[in-house]
Amino acid sequence: MDTDTCEQMDPRVRRTRQLLQQALDKLLQTKDFENISVQDIAEAATVNRATFYDHFADKFALLEYSVAASFYCLIAERGVKFDSSCASTLGSVVLGVCNYLDSLPRSECERRKQMEPYLESAVIGVVRRTILKGMKEHPSGLTASPEMIATTLSWAIYGAAREWLHTPSHCPAEEIVPTIMTMIAPIVATLEPVHGDAVAP
Repeated sequence: MDTDTCEQMDPRVRRTRQLLQQALDKLLQTKDFENISVQDIAEAATVNRATFYDHFADKFALLEYSVAASFYCLIAERGVKFDSSCASTLGSVVLGVCNYLDSLPRSECERRKQMEPYLESAVIGVVRRTILKGMKEHPSGLTASPEMIATTLSWAIYGAAREWLHTPSHCPAEEIVPTIMTMIAPIVATLEPVHGDAVAP
């Protein structure tokens, strides 16, 4: 899923997926994810099981889609874009990840633990696609493949943001962004083309 795909999606498909997302969100308020069935989701969304499977392979795919959609909404509202010709724009992506993770409820720890792998997969996927899109829009002589750089950056950003979030009495998101940017600087440096045999200071 990406922003372009969302914009081009048939309105009926978009509406059905929104119903399924809303149904899952409502069910998660009262039940553990592991105890929610596809039938539960379909009934809450007022659609049949066949319609559910027309859109998602299983409830795990719906959960990842829902997380990704929420995160895309957040970064779209802020106009967050990555421009590989200006590495500092990556800071807005880092801030978006921190803000998104911080916005999620931290009560009922067991439910959060159950969802964490899907949350991680979805957010990393969105960040990877955002970075990759910016790199492809502004191609340059990279020192590694765009896919490898985008994947490494997305995992590093998510990992750092997650560790910040789990730190007791953590500082505001805006204050941790420079620290994370410093840590990922060696990866960001691979966005710069290599000129001859020059060695960076």
